[in-house]
Amino acid sequence: MAPKKLLTAKDLAAVLGLSVETIWRYTRERQIPHIEVGPRQYRYIEADVLTTLNKGQGSDQVQEEQTDYYVDRKLTYEDYAKVPSETGYTLQLIDGYLVRDPSPTFIHQRVSGKLESILRDFFRVFDPQGEIFDAPLDVLLDKHTVLQPDLLYLPSSRPAKRDPVDSLPELVVEITSPSTAQTDRIRKFASYLKARIPHYWIVDPNEHVIQCYQLKDGHYSKAVGFDGGTFSHPAFPGLEFEVRALFTSS
Repeated sequence: MAPKKLLTAKDLAAVLGLSVETIWRYTRERQIPHIEVGPRQYRYIEADVLTTLNKGQGSDQVQEEQTDYYVDRKLTYEDYAKVPSETGYTLQLIDGYLVRDPSPTFIHQRVSGKLESILRDFFRVFDPQGEIFDAPLDVLLDKHTVLQPDLLYLPSSRPAKRDPVDSLPELVVEITSPSTAQTDRIRKFASYLKARIPHYWIVDPNEHVIQCYQLKDGHYSKAVGFDGGTFSHPAFPGLEFEVRALFTSS
């Protein structure tokens, strides 16, 4: 007997005429059979799902999601950890609601890699026991907010000890793209401020701009802004690099 074909959430959604979000909800609530093939990686057997949902007669009894990521309560990290991953997208949890953004572009990754290398070299001297991490890495800001900063610096005084990381970063960096700019500049800005993260940098590869915010008196003030020249920051003496070089392809 030939093995049964395993479907992704996207495949199953197309078969049933539902949204991927509905398939995720049914998976999270364990209302449909699924196979876990890796962390947050699930596959489905069509016949088994149909039998479970409606005795093999289709998806007529399925309650479709009314809006993207509709929930009747705020989700927690435990809920978030059960949501299947989806190829081509990243998932984060902001104030109890799932946020789905397209995966990073090659330009985003190029800038991220360059800046990560710069920061690693600097903090290796500035704080030898501190650590630089890059996405994807879940950072738990509170029970309803789990973000994946593009880059983050954990000082030696607040090392990572578990997953998700619940130590407070000293610095988080988000590298924007047209599809994530609103999330980075509004929703994540508010989340990082609420968590009282001392430094938040927004790097825009399209405009070749770096904006550095610093926590002062409970608010973020724009500490430094660069659209060229040499980057430097008063809180990190000795950290210097040419801004334009960060955004070139060489």
